[in-house]
Amino acid sequence: MTRNVRIRGASLFCCLSALVIFMYNGHAATGDAQGKLKLFIKEIKVDRIAGKSPKISYQEISPGITKVHISMNVHDTLAVDDWQVNIIPAFHPDFHWAPHLAPSDDHIIAQHVFRAPALILTDQQRQLTVIPDIDLLNSSLASDWYMDMDAPKNCITLGRSQAEVAEHVLFKKREGNKFVPGKFTFGFYILAFDDKDVQDNPFRRALSFFWERWGAKRFAKGEPTSGNMEAYVKHSYDWAFRSWEKQVWQEFEIEGKKVGAPTFIVNVTQSPNYPGKVNEREFRSVWNQVWFSSLRSASGLYRYARRTGDQTLLDKANLTKELALSYPKKNGFFYGLIGTEMETVEIDGSKYLRSKGWETRYWGNSNRNPYTWDARQSPFHLLDMSWTALLMLRWYEELEQDVRLLEFAEDYAQSLLRVQFDNGFFPGWLDLETLQPMTHLNDSPESAMSVTFLLALYQITDNEIYKAAALKAMDAVMKEIIPGGRWEDFETYWSCSRVGAEDWVGKKVTRNNMYKQNNFSMFWTAEALLACYHATKDRKYLDVGQRTLDELLMTQATWQPHFIPIKALGGFGVMNADGEWNDARQSLFAELILQYGKELKQEEYTERGLSALRASFVMMYCPENPDTKEQWESAWPFFRKEDYGFMMENYGHGGETNAKGLGIGEFTIYDWGNGAAAEAYNRIVDHYGVNFIQEMEGSK
Repeated sequence: MTRNVRIRGASLFCCLSALVIFMYNGHAATGDAQGKLKLFIKEIKVDRIAGKSPKISYQEISPGITKVHISMNVHDTLAVDDWQVNIIPAFHPDFHWAPHLAPSDDHIIAQHVFRAPALILTDQQRQLTVIPDIDLLNSSLASDWYMDMDAPKNCITLGRSQAEVAEHVLFKKREGNKFVPGKFTFGFYILAFDDKDVQDNPFRRALSFFWERWGAKRFAKGEPTSGNMEAYVKHSYDWAFRSWEKQVWQEFEIEGKKVGAPTFIVNVTQSPNYPGKVNEREFRSVWNQVWFSSLRSASGLYRYARRTGDQTLLDKANLTKELALSYPKKNGFFYGLIGTEMETVEIDGSKYLRSKGWETRYWGNSNRNPYTWDARQSPFHLLDMSWTALLMLRWYEELEQDVRLLEFAEDYAQSLLRVQFDNGFFPGWLDLETLQPMTHLNDSPESAMSVTFLLALYQITDNEIYKAAALKAMDAVMKEIIPGGRWEDFETYWSCSRVGAEDWVGKKVTRNNMYKQNNFSMFWTAEALLACYHATKDRKYLDVGQRTLDELLMTQATWQPHFIPIKALGGFGVMNADGEWNDARQSLFAELILQYGKELKQEEYTERGLSALRASFVMMYCPENPDTKEQWESAWPFFRKEDYGFMMENYGHGGETNAKGLGIGEFTIYDWGNGAAAEAYNRIVDHYGVNFIQEMEGSK
């Protein structure tokens, strides 16, 4: 028998002012714990199920942390579109955090984005954090858990409802959820604190809870991968420069100078095993942009070639350096990509996108911007230029002292200083012709990248003007960005997730009291703050840097969901309005997490950094990743050993997954995938030594 259950107006009200404590595993919440919870929670409302009240138990598992368990025996199949637990705080928070936006009453935070699921509220004196019991979620193989946060109504929600993808990528409730006969269970943890840490860092306790309870245990068991990462690095380079060399490696001349680099993107139709015709996904190009950085990947190739004595690969790395040095300038500002003209050809009645070849090349900039999709017309992006110039300085300091790299970077720095605003920020974009600041992101955390670049230049030149400009910019970011979590950058609005681009920029989403946020901004800022600390020895930069890093780590997976059929531990999402797991940015984040672990002498960060590094290779198609390999072959059955090394930049991007290949993509961006992951590993080996990795992981 199926019974339709209407849950609105049929809730069980558990008011803590008159709370009945149920036994759970032989323990009960103490009177002190009950009294303290009253300072944080006004009431908890639990929906009835088929007109009956579930059993609710509370267990204090440590000071400030209470486990709530809800259960009931279900005798019939029940149609329950939406079942909720609503928690009403006993105070009025001024800071809210959730892993995803739910901008309307129809939206929810679906379990698809439960990487480190928590709802955090604080009024700078009290902090209330609610964390779903993901052990229960996994053990029941639930497909319908969700969270929600309504800041104006001062209510947070955990519940069960089917979800559907709405905008790219938000989630809405949909009908069709059912409870089947058997034991219904649901649960969550309440973290309630009122000490100094509430003001200083609202994320640290939740992160520690996640890592101690779930992450560290899985890391100790060898997740997300185990074994020598050199195998993955070899797959990356064998793929790019041997089995897929004709498709990936681009070599040509600029004004009589030979240059080369892997192409921006290739897809499955370019596989040597693909049975059909090649259809290129985007215009053939090479980028030096904050995502797709050919110079970054080349530095990793240089390190590997130097370590292994491979002259062929060393030559290719140097050809990519020569290409970067060939990018033309306008008053010190320089272009970010080189591309070819494309054409559509018709073969047997079907159309295919093809390049016209490098003789049709042109210079341009990233088309991920608010102004145009045409790379040739795209404005100069200071973020991209500061990143490329920073990479030139790192190459100069760590690989070879090619003075051209230093000169190129310093020429750019002089121009950068001239456009710094009086308030400390740097512009977002400059007009291609006038070089004047444009209208977007002129007071954004993108300025943090220029801070790191200028401090790196200061360390080489001892020129105080670079240090002064950097600290001025950092102070602006610390004042205007970090306290409210305004993590807005080019990717937040002008990449694939464009929801809010018209009316959210610079504004909080009212219902959640949060900005649309991207963790890339958090990374640049945490990195810049660490650089400021090293340059000044002022502890404030390290403390705020840790807080910023911790907000970044709230987007890192700390468990293995049953609905993610590949290894997830250590991998990162992207923003609070998108669906990725194991995104390629984790390879960029890994060393910074390790650096904070070393500076703060906290093993959790070291383990998180190493898990991020290992997660960087999880998406690779190769025998070392049997779970991932199975997903690739489910999606693309023609894949064979020649494709080992092919690697999508993330998993589950569209907000949906299954065990039959849904969530697997169809392209590889070498500079934001396998080449980037290999670079991170090679850099960390150079900085820490391979023994560090082996000893840290071997001790678990």
